[in-house]
Amino acid sequence: MNTVQPTLILNAEQIRQKIRRIAFQIYENNFEEPALLLAGISGEGYVLAEALARELQTIAPFSVDLLKLNLDKTQLAQPLVQADQPATAYTDTVVIVIDDVLYTGRTLAFSLQPFLNVPVRKLQVAVLVDRNHPRYPVSADYKGYELSTTLTEHVDVVLSDDSRMGVYLT
Repeated sequence: MNTVQPTLILNAEQIRQKIRRIAFQIYENNFEEPALLLAGISGEGYVLAEALARELQTIAPFSVDLLKLNLDKTQLAQPLVQADQPATAYTDTVVIVIDDVLYTGRTLAFSLQPFLNVPVRKLQVAVLVDRNHPRYPVSADYKGYELSTTLTEHVDVVLSDDSRMGVYLT
């Protein structure tokens, strides 16, 4: 059996640098706002949102709140995407939807669902890795790393395990 070893693309220190840079970009584009809501997609997207929130709290004067978007990334169609807070939490607020990897844009397109019927102030997208294979009209406003890949390759982002933290290509 031929097992392909994953290739390390970003190590833990490089990921922390990317997170810090994204946080500064978010701050620069929203410095006049009183508050931001970071909506992390369940899994590593939410872990990334938590890390960005911590970083923003050290550099920005505005308040930063977190929201978790629960959806199953493996399903081809999503019933209703569940947010762990009511719509009043993000009405007239800048919302930044956050995920670990932007591949086709399908997951991010589904994740916008809770915000479509609510008057948000601004809706932005942040990802750690953009793979450049758009099939849906979703792009990231904030990208940590752009990586051109083939359709058969897989990008695995590990943020929740400090001993294995990294971005891997298989």
